Amino acid sequence: MGLFLLWFFFGIGVIIQLVYLLMIFGRTAWFKSFNKSSKNQNPEEGVTVLVAAHNEFQNLKTLIPKLFEQDYPKFDVMIVNDRSTDRTKRLLEEMMEIYPKLRSVTVKYTPKHVTPKKFALTLGIKVAKNDVILLTDADCMPTSDQWIRKMTLPVRQEGKTFALGYSGYEIKSSLLNRWIQFETFLTALFYFSFGLWNAPFMGVGRNLCYRKSFFMEAKGFKGIWHLEGGDDDLFVNQYATGRNTSTVLDPEASTISIPKETWKEYLVQKKRHLHAGQYYRSEDKRKIGLFPLSHGLFWIGGLGLLIYFGVGLQWEQFSIVLGIILMRSFLVLRIFNSASKKLHGSTPPMNVLLNDFMYLGYFWVLGSVSYQSKDIQWK
Repeated sequence: MGLFLLWFFFGIGVIIQLVYLLMIFGRTAWFKSFNKSSKNQNPEEGVTVLVAAHNEFQNLKTLIPKLFEQDYPKFDVMIVNDRSTDRTKRLLEEMMEIYPKLRSVTVKYTPKHVTPKKFALTLGIKVAKNDVILLTDADCMPTSDQWIRKMTLPVRQEGKTFALGYSGYEIKSSLLNRWIQFETFLTALFYFSFGLWNAPFMGVGRNLCYRKSFFMEAKGFKGIWHLEGGDDDLFVNQYATGRNTSTVLDPEASTISIPKETWKEYLVQKKRHLHAGQYYRSEDKRKIGLFPLSHGLFWIGGLGLLIYFGVGLQWEQFSIVLGIILMRSFLVLRIFNSASKKLHGSTPPMNVLLNDFMYLGYFWVLGSVSYQSKDIQWK
């Protein structure tokens, strides 16, 4: 009976993993861009780059000049100064003297029952001059001067409501950073691949575009005001469809962020992100949960079979199981390598196979903690 269960777990895991790797993630890995006909006769429609910032003096000092290097003719930058107690206000005043297209609005307090970042973003969107809103964070940086042009193109020219972009993290030589690279890339692989299947379910606020008019018609963050986080993924999850959403797979349309330096900081951040997942639509929870479930079945069944056949000196069966595990490992490396080049133009993060194995416990342990956590906060 025990051997049957191991084979059953392993078999189910193999089948579902192959479906995800080849049919779903393969969409991103083997994506080929093509020119779409323009529905909008005004390709240079104005864009507002919006950043909500709380005590981000140092990051804004670097980001603002970089934003004004963008090769796009009609854009402005709106910084929402959210209750900052550092030198952010003085910096913005000085920067506005240098950059006429820089604007700012200050949040002095947050109303009760409204989370700070959603309130800051809502205020910024309301006073934005342009209908096309391009969101990023203060600790992010565009990877090219074509970021605005390429990230907003689906909204400006193709009649889309949402454009989902990729945002990675700076590479550093630490175990934590290698894990961050892997987990961030896998998350992107999920939402880009399902987006290409016309079944989008999330985006990241570090690189996200939508229209102000849609935001106002949808009454902004109605229904999720009280939740920390979710200003990006939950908003997209509520309203994105295969028809109104496009994914932007172009290394020049990506951004790069400053990664967390300690495991504690990282876990606080991930708890906030994963906590929002419990409010996704039921079908989207299944999309996300089926992969780690099958991943767990694959490794539990596979390792169990290897131990069983190894102890019993049944080398033929041992070789079959090992061969299947190696085949999946080859597919993971091949797909990650190809998809990584599509998303940010370089090879995948280091230690892919080791991190893939570590993922066995990450999703279920941290996901369960985040689901039950009540101390989620932005800043």
